[in-house]
Amino acid sequence: MRIIETVVAMRSERASLTSPVALVPTLGGLHAGHEALLGAARERAGTVIASLFLNPTQFGENEDLDHYPADRERDLAVMRNAGVDVVFAPSVGEMYPPGDAFTVDPGPIGEILEGAHRHGHLRGVATIVAKLFIATRPDLAYFGEKDAQQLEIVRRMSRNLLFEIEIVPVPTVRDGRGLAMSSRHAYLSEEERSAAEVVYRSLRCAREAWNGGTHGSSALEGVMRTVIEAEPLATLDYAAVVEAATFEPIPEPDSGASVVSRTAALALVAVRIGNTRLIDNVRLD
Repeated sequence: MRIIETVVAMRSERASLTSPVALVPTLGGLHAGHEALLGAARERAGTVIASLFLNPTQFGENEDLDHYPADRERDLAVMRNAGVDVVFAPSVGEMYPPGDAFTVDPGPIGEILEGAHRHGHLRGVATIVAKLFIATRPDLAYFGEKDAQQLEIVRRMSRNLLFEIEIVPVPTVRDGRGLAMSSRHAYLSEEERSAAEVVYRSLRCAREAWNGGTHGSSALEGVMRTVIEAEPLATLDYAAVVEAATFEPIPEPDSGASVVSRTAALALVAVRIGNTRLIDNVRLD
């Protein structure tokens, strides 16, 4: 496994890599979800590149950039065990040289849900992913379905900015309690980890309501809100039900609009358990 720290060296290395080349972007703090991404990439790719870059532009003021649970040596060991061929591990100065003020604006989808609650976050994600795409020039790029809004933004960016990179979604990995794997689980106490089970439980209740014939956003969001508000340690940032392809709200049953197909609805929540913010989603099919 080669570790590369500059864009110039990465471009030089790229010329000799066996195709297809897959990229798995990471912030560090690797867990079973990342291992699933790396494993999926290894199955298809001739060469697997993993990036290891704690991107400051996707963290807002008073967020956990300075305490993010990344461990370079441990993360490199996980990558090595997963069969990664090349690790692209640039410095902040390498990716954001002095005077760099350019960003990638994802448009209206970047201003709702995560964009509304973490101002600038999705612009930071789009910007760094674009830079990683340019530096590594992959044929395939792997992203987890847990970050559904990020995944949709990256899909649109690859298509609209003509990157011609296949964006490959990988299903959410959950622990034995149903929690979607997240680096931020490291912040949870045992009591908080038990309380965090309410996140997935709220989504399951929304799915049950959908399957029972409840198809309006307001009613389904109310189901999730009721479940989460019953947990004393949980504070709801948002509960939403949207069309998966557009991220627009599902039409209300009495609106006269056609009801979205059963495979196109997505339920999403963002919940704070103590000081730890967790997101999750499920398809309502």
